[in-house]
Amino acid sequence: MTAGPTREYFDPVRYISNRSSGKMGYAIAEAARRRGHSVILVSGPVALKPPTGVITKSIVSANDLFSSLKSNMKKCDVLVMAAAVCDFKPAFQSKRKIKKNTVNIPIRIIPTIDVLRKIEKYKKRRFFVGFAAETNDVLPNAYKKLMQKGLDMIVANDVSSPLSGFESNDNTVSIMFSGQKRATNWPLMSKKSVARMLVLEIEKKIHAGR
Repeated sequence: MTAGPTREYFDPVRYISNRSSGKMGYAIAEAARRRGHSVILVSGPVALKPPTGVITKSIVSANDLFSSLKSNMKKCDVLVMAAAVCDFKPAFQSKRKIKKNTVNIPIRIIPTIDVLRKIEKYKKRRFFVGFAAETNDVLPNAYKKLMQKGLDMIVANDVSSPLSGFESNDNTVSIMFSGQKRATNWPLMSKKSVARMLVLEIEKKIHAGR
């Protein structure tokens, strides 16, 4: 289980990141643990208390996330990638704080590691679940990610809505499975309720042989 944002530093005190609070990922980790599953939670920097009974691994950057996943992959049957990985990082990281009075400093950004694509080669028979946080063309973008990243299931949500998504306690999601282009749309509900339903959906798919 992954959760929260990643950070990419351009000096020792400043970084590029995103608005992910980690609430969705933590809720899924807790729901899976309550269902009796052993859970390893790989978490970016968040202001949340880890669920009881869950092994928590703290990471910061996209590279950290990939390294943690790779080292723990042998222990898992299901990977749920709810973390909001920062897509960009500074091309150069200063070892000293860049002073405020420095004028016209260009900060060139480059893509971060594509964690899902890199981890796909370790998939084998494992069940992979991805998340697609989108602001437009939500379902087409989610379906594209489902197909391109070798996922078995994807959870799509519109993070532009003020009622759900990042930082909110509620969420509205749509789920799609590999080989099924049609999405199932769930109503607005608490992230804890979404988490419980997602865990049940994953269990059903695995028990049915996908």
